[in-house]
Amino acid sequence: MKLQDIIKGTDAKILYGTPETQIDAIVSDSRKAAAGAAFFAVKGHDRDGHDYIDSARAAGASAIVSASRRDLALCAANFYGHPSEKLSLVGITGTNGKTTTVTLLYNLFMGLGYNCGLLSTIANYVGRKRSETENTTADPITINRLLKEMNDQGCEYCFMEVSSIGVEQDRVAGLHFKLGIFSNLTHDHLDYHGTFAEYLRCKKLFFDSLPSDAFALINIDDRNGMVMVQNTAAKVVTYSCRNMADHTCRILEESFEGMLLKIDGTETWTRLIGQHNAYNILAIYSAARCLGAGKDETLVALSKLESAPGRLENLRGPRGLSVVIDYAHTPDAMENVLKTLREIAPEKQLVCLFGCGGDRDRTKRPEMAKVAEAFADRIIVTSDNSRTERTEDILEDIRKGFGGEGLRKAIFIADRREAIRTAIITANDGATILLAGKGHETYQIIGTEHRHFDEREVVAEVFKTMLN
Repeated sequence: MKLQDIIKGTDAKILYGTPETQIDAIVSDSRKAAAGAAFFAVKGHDRDGHDYIDSARAAGASAIVSASRRDLALCAANFYGHPSEKLSLVGITGTNGKTTTVTLLYNLFMGLGYNCGLLSTIANYVGRKRSETENTTADPITINRLLKEMNDQGCEYCFMEVSSIGVEQDRVAGLHFKLGIFSNLTHDHLDYHGTFAEYLRCKKLFFDSLPSDAFALINIDDRNGMVMVQNTAAKVVTYSCRNMADHTCRILEESFEGMLLKIDGTETWTRLIGQHNAYNILAIYSAARCLGAGKDETLVALSKLESAPGRLENLRGPRGLSVVIDYAHTPDAMENVLKTLREIAPEKQLVCLFGCGGDRDRTKRPEMAKVAEAFADRIIVTSDNSRTERTEDILEDIRKGFGGEGLRKAIFIADRREAIRTAIITANDGATILLAGKGHETYQIIGTEHRHFDEREVVAEVFKTMLN
């Protein structure tokens, strides 16, 4: 493609090369620059791509372009032929539930016989082909490349997580969404956004940008739900577990094996558990209906779905123990999970093991402590991706959130492997033990190093020692 066609309709400026220069790849990482590639110098959050122009030239880049983050996204869409317009692209934003919702939507529509794509925190899929992911919302070049692959493989739908940071950084600019979903808005990412108001504004920008032929599917039980669609051109559809809405759901029965729900007046069984998952299931059902799926076929398909990896994953062990692995890493998410586990087994001891990530929002650390104190019988505070912070400093931030009762319940063990072993070995018979924060992750980030760490393996090892 000619460079002039790639930058058409943007304010991007050619620094090296000509409008007629033929380009067969676009990159924003100078390490990926090569002959035939156009290197886009973009000022990012931490680094300025203009500082790497000489590196890109030395690597043989055929063109250098200065661009804003929005320009880069629009150029990526141009280069890959606007692939989002050739399928039904569904985006979900919200603090909690994004991964579960998009993963299960992908599984639902694949189960209904459609070829689909998935862009999520856990992994990206083009049909059944999996690739790893680094961010909740990928960079715009990667997004458009994967969407183009989906076009080439005949995918009809793509289900995508849309983070507030991804919106603020224009990673989804130039994409044509058929449906936008809002789940909820609670405490997270304030290290990046600074204030809750700014966090909300970035979420709302996603709905402000939806076209008139799209749907905006909103959880009206969240107090910010209708705020999201104040300025949207999309058709607004509502869902609720507590109020009148276009689509409604009630929990009729619940156990560790699943829930009996009444969705739009019809009873259906799901293998997922918890009030928060009732919302996720309702969002999935409502999205399917917006996309034209029939009620009965959707409910039947929903009943067959398994939870997303690392989301309320229950491992049964000796002495009647239940170890539950969940990705909950915000105060609201952990409260939802602890409430669910308490409701299912109210007479059993509830143990909560958690930590907080380093180089991330410090303000939520004492809030996590308050949640654990309010809902757990025993608390074990440990590490969780400490990154470049000292684990001891993170634990001290968490400690400040405990009152006297919390400090009596809590022990602090920096080594997560030892903390898990202690949580299991010392739990009462029949106890429920929540391992919060890691979920699907199979690594610990210490410094800048990713070290293998799979909680399932650790739990299995402890169970084995208990049986010997």
